[in-house]
Amino acid sequence: MWPDGYGRRVLAEVDSTNAEAARIVSGLTGPEWILGLNQVAGRGRRGRPWTMPAGNFAGTLVLPVSEPPQVVALRSFVASLALHEAFVAVTGRADMLALKWPNDVLVNGGKVAGILLESLGRHCGRDWLAIGMGVNLAGAPDVGEVEPGALRPVSLMSETGVRVTPEEFLTLLAAAYAQEEARFRTLGFAGIREAWLSRAARLGSVITARTGRHEFTGTFETVDDAGNLVLRTASARQAIAAADVFF
Repeated sequence: MWPDGYGRRVLAEVDSTNAEAARIVSGLTGPEWILGLNQVAGRGRRGRPWTMPAGNFAGTLVLPVSEPPQVVALRSFVASLALHEAFVAVTGRADMLALKWPNDVLVNGGKVAGILLESLGRHCGRDWLAIGMGVNLAGAPDVGEVEPGALRPVSLMSETGVRVTPEEFLTLLAAAYAQEEARFRTLGFAGIREAWLSRAARLGSVITARTGRHEFTGTFETVDDAGNLVLRTASARQAIAAADVFF
């Protein structure tokens, strides 16, 4: 069922749903989902391209926000939880799913979805956020299209045999996101953090985090109250705000 208070628009083709969000935000009065059935210039984190085989999901939630920027950024965890719940609704299984810090969803250890948050600035007296989500529903990019050492890209269909259309997935995702957003606004990050950690990939295992300047290898202990990745390395306990994670 479509959640109350959220708009919905489906486009046959779009350059990027996050770019479309920036174009339409000044005319919105509330949250709006954008689905692009064919996205020709998708973007991932740090400007990396996001390719989109036919039948995959490219969507953006345009959301009015009121919190400080560091709290707004925690919605990457809200979005990943919503994706997790949507996948469970589609497949009926949670055992094959995991969440990878900071913003990826895994199926059988391969990357099936990613999230990109972008500020849209202030319009009509309100701050706005674009939460872009790309999901490999039907097909995955070739391994050669991802950076060396990155997790293998997989699709929901190849790993589970489940077929779902982008429109069907949007309805499930929108419902799940509305529920998680309500929890975030009511309980703050504490409730989201606990739920996220219960689904975290490689919690308690040795992983590597690479920032622009440094590389840290250590045991993934937790995610702290600010959303930082906490690693216990040989020399110290490190709280890392932004990095690419490898394992």
